[in-house]
Amino acid sequence: MNWLHEVELHTELVQLRPLRAADKPALLDAASDGRLWELWYTQVPGVDTLDAYVDYALSEQAAGRALAFAVIEKSSGKVIGTTRYCNADTANRRLEIGYTWYASRVQRSAINTQCKLALLQHAFEQLGAIAVELRTHWHNQASRAAIARLGAKQDGVLRNHRLEPDGARRDTVVFSILDSEWPSVRKSLQFKLDRRAAD
Repeated sequence: MNWLHEVELHTELVQLRPLRAADKPALLDAASDGRLWELWYTQVPGVDTLDAYVDYALSEQAAGRALAFAVIEKSSGKVIGTTRYCNADTANRRLEIGYTWYASRVQRSAINTQCKLALLQHAFEQLGAIAVELRTHWHNQASRAAIARLGAKQDGVLRNHRLEPDGARRDTVVFSILDSEWPSVRKSLQFKLDRRAAD
């Protein structure tokens, strides 16, 4: 049974629509804003890895384990990044939000908060998830702080979780939000967005 079905999500600033192979040039353009593939602790595709990155996302979607989105800025109509439901566990109604990155020019804006609110709302209120995970590299301090600001709680650190292409060992920090926590998290995220809009 495939728990994840294609859906479009909308916020004030962005549209999240299912990722397509045809989005590859636009994704590369977005990643070029800041040369994001040079950040060693993230998985942002560059010229040499773009095909494999998108093909893997689409193959995981076909297997029912993921649903990748292109993030489109409404004001410009441009793809500015991507995010994904991944590691979906249908039987236990758990999934992860990951593979998230945005062009440098929109980082530290309200876009990430709006995207996360839309993804979490769909996961808890439409899919009936009982837990949503968010993971990041131990050394990605900005990502760890951003996840904590969302209201997620740190579950722990998976030591030597993965081998990097160069042989380095990655420690992964795992956060989660439970369905019982979602009402408070939703209220907090909406408050932050409202305060930001008022400034």
